[in-house]
Amino acid sequence: MKLIADSGSSKTEWRIIDGDQQIHQAKTIGLNPFHVPDQGIVSELSDELLPQLSSIGLEAANIREIYFYGSGCVPGPPSERMKKCLEKVFTHATPEVYDDLIAVARGLCGREEGIVAILGTGSNSGQYDGREIIYKVRALGYILGDEGSGSWIGKMLLAKYLRGELSDSVHTRLEERFSLTAGNVLDQVYRTPQASKYLAGFSRFVFQQIKDPQLYQMVYDGFRLFLEHNILKYPDHTSKPVHFSGSVAFYYANILRQAAADVSVRIGHIVEGPIAGLALYHKHSKETS
Repeated sequence: MKLIADSGSSKTEWRIIDGDQQIHQAKTIGLNPFHVPDQGIVSELSDELLPQLSSIGLEAANIREIYFYGSGCVPGPPSERMKKCLEKVFTHATPEVYDDLIAVARGLCGREEGIVAILGTGSNSGQYDGREIIYKVRALGYILGDEGSGSWIGKMLLAKYLRGELSDSVHTRLEERFSLTAGNVLDQVYRTPQASKYLAGFSRFVFQQIKDPQLYQMVYDGFRLFLEHNILKYPDHTSKPVHFSGSVAFYYANILRQAAADVSVRIGHIVEGPIAGLALYHKHSKETS
């Protein structure tokens, strides 16, 4: 049997392909090795994932292949740590660990060439040759980059709030919804270890108020910046489709498509997450054990 995971900051979507080629589902918290200690990862796998497998008649001993794709699973110590945690729980399996951009490439492009992008809490992109990411424009994170991401949208919203630039109605709704003050905003942004996640938490509010012309323009501008600073730098951006994954890309798809059309970028698929495509990619890769 095969076990496939797509792990983000808040949740991990699991797919299990059994010996009859049937696909089963499970869900756990996000398992980013930068944020979750090794014992926490092992505990989540043992205490949360294994019971879900047992409830559908599947046992850990029957898992032979594991393909784990996750935020923070960059090559080197982080991915090696994740691999060792998986080996402790699934002792008969051979885990392979990849970052989340490879997940999007395999999930949306399969074995075809393309340009892939993530617009979620953060933003990222890469050019895919049908096997691996061959070129990346640096995303730079939420302080120096991440244009168009949830954290960027939250950052722009809060900057406008603190400067008194929002419309009266949006300003009032924002304060009522989050009990904001200048002091607690600045504390959360500058003194907490996961400021990007805090900032991204305001993206849903913006989506709910998107009929406000100022907020619509703000989101559009973020997508234009992402396309100009990232996608337009890929040599093949005029000949290859650009596929998007992530909650921001998915929920703001209409604005994203408009921004892309305005800079002559051809968008392919837009999905909230790549797990369905990943399951099909690995289902057809070779015989399931």
